[in-house]
Amino acid sequence: MNTNPLMPGGLAADPTALNALRFGAGKGGDDKAALKEAAKQFESLFMRELIKSMREATMKSGLMDGEGSDLGNDLLDQQFSVQLSGLPGGLSEAIERQLSRQISGSDASKGLTKGDSNPLSISDASTVGRASAGPRQAGFVEQHSEAAATVARESGIPASFMIGQAGHETGWGRSEIRNADGSPSFNLFGIKATDSWKGKVAEITTTEYVNGEPRKVTAKFRAYDSYADSFRDYARLIGNSPRYEGVMDQLHSVQGFASGLQKAGYATDPQYAAKLSRAINTTLTLQRAQG
Repeated sequence: MNTNPLMPGGLAADPTALNALRFGAGKGGDDKAALKEAAKQFESLFMRELIKSMREATMKSGLMDGEGSDLGNDLLDQQFSVQLSGLPGGLSEAIERQLSRQISGSDASKGLTKGDSNPLSISDASTVGRASAGPRQAGFVEQHSEAAATVARESGIPASFMIGQAGHETGWGRSEIRNADGSPSFNLFGIKATDSWKGKVAEITTTEYVNGEPRKVTAKFRAYDSYADSFRDYARLIGNSPRYEGVMDQLHSVQGFASGLQKAGYATDPQYAAKLSRAINTTLTLQRAQG
């Protein structure tokens, strides 16, 4: 195994290696080679998040899902991210230019110092984060920002939490629930139509977990006249149901909010909280970039 963090092939997720690359790039010697490798490593980190987001948006739960397959996918994602980084015309070239400017002192307001833990400025990190999330996620966040912000003011639930959950539930708009005729149901949150629901209904086949095992079932879901109605109905459900009382106490924490929803039984997927947390963090990154 390569143990030199300034040489290709190092582990992209190793923060110790990244720090060594950063300081190596600021010292004497082959600065250009060190800068190039540092940029490649940072691109690899963002590529890993991009691949993970794409996997979650395009792959459905299946019989082979589980902790073992999650670990295998994570290792495979990491390997792919290393292989896809450092290509001509890629993101690493932009990161390399930024690192070079910071180290040379041409941008004093965002200069790199020995005390910094991240060689990218806030604005640069937002730009890279937007690129890593992908255009589908960015378009989804932008599309629903206004409706989510309005409901956030009414309910107190952060817009980023709602958009992130809607993105996760629909594969960032790719797999929205539709009516039998193919028209949109505008149901962004997978809320089912129980006997108490008096509105329109869309009936589809979905995956439910029974005793930890995924099964295909036919279920009825609520249908709305607009996406804004979907956000409002979701906020009423979370805000007014005693079942989700603990969730409303976690509006300050992404992980707490996601874990609260899973504990309250919002979804049967045993990995729901982890997946939802990633979707919300992706939304937060995109909102910073778009703001």
